[in-house]
Amino acid sequence: MVLKGVKIIDLSRVLAGPYCTMILADLGAEVIKVENPGIGDDSRSFGPFKDGESLYFNGINRNKKSIELNLKDENDRMAFLDLVKDADVVVENFRPGTMKKLKIGYETIQKINPGIIYAATSGFGQTGPESEKPAYDLIIQALGGMMSITGEEGGSPTKVGSSIADINAGMFTAIGIISALFHREKTGEGQMVDVSMLDCQVAVLENAIARYLTTQEDPKPIGNRHPTISPFSMYPTADDYIVVAAGSPKLWGSFCDAIGRKDLFQDPRFADNQLRTENIQELDEIIAPIFELKTTQEWMQILESKGIPCAPVNRISDVMENKQLKARNMIEEIDHPILGSLKMVGTPIKLSKTPGGIRRNAPKLGEHNDEILLK
Repeated sequence: MVLKGVKIIDLSRVLAGPYCTMILADLGAEVIKVENPGIGDDSRSFGPFKDGESLYFNGINRNKKSIELNLKDENDRMAFLDLVKDADVVVENFRPGTMKKLKIGYETIQKINPGIIYAATSGFGQTGPESEKPAYDLIIQALGGMMSITGEEGGSPTKVGSSIADINAGMFTAIGIISALFHREKTGEGQMVDVSMLDCQVAVLENAIARYLTTQEDPKPIGNRHPTISPFSMYPTADDYIVVAAGSPKLWGSFCDAIGRKDLFQDPRFADNQLRTENIQELDEIIAPIFELKTTQEWMQILESKGIPCAPVNRISDVMENKQLKARNMIEEIDHPILGSLKMVGTPIKLSKTPGGIRRNAPKLGEHNDEILLK
């Protein structure tokens, strides 16, 4: 495993930080999760539950070890600093200033271990006028503009279905840590990795900012269609829904053939992507009734035979049974001491020489106290 031998002290909790350290643990790092005695990570109390175990917690804390330390207690604080001496990385997602108040901030840790990589994930980053404000995923999705471009056309702003502000921050933090480890490998220098959830949310707005800078108009929700490519949307079928992406001239011609409307290819209203997007209402009025004549599966066979990108709108139960995901080990099954056989999402990073994966289930609170603290 590519990160085997990398020791990470993980003070993070709930999602952004633990998602980051899950990625690193999946790639082989030793992640020691530091939790409050008797309570642990807040997400241990988040549902859904099975036999008293949080599946939420189990899903993002696999491959880690757990110890209990009260960082406000002087003895436990010293125990933490002792762990830092031979660690490679410290990860935390407290509000900026909290670690300094606990006397274990970056400056303190750096003096003990100059080569340490100190990664701090927070709502607004370590600098700026709002750095110490609290944040949750919903807050960042709203502040970062994502909600303003999500939802049905003419509808209310809508949150994305998963906690992408937290998850994006976790992924960017993991990238930052690996980059800092690479730099240290070349120079011997440690450094601080400062990742803001708000920064990360803005970084993934894709072309929304480009559209605003071009037109000086705020992009608005447009449902499931693309702002500049057409047809690139979802349509009801006789029994469900289908999504179609036919943006190039070649695909547009194949699409017209597939739906039995070759005449549309010659229609001046739909001559190119820009015109099709400008005239999307007229185009959809033609396309939508055609899709309702057949089932999703029938349309899938027709469109795929023409090489047109398309897909059913899978429910989560469909995703769990998807043959492509199964072939790539994205739904893994592990042995859990309480739950028995437990399915969870695998790692999407496939390395040919040093593959990662799920080696152990999420730890019980304080499971590794003796192994780590009594050395």
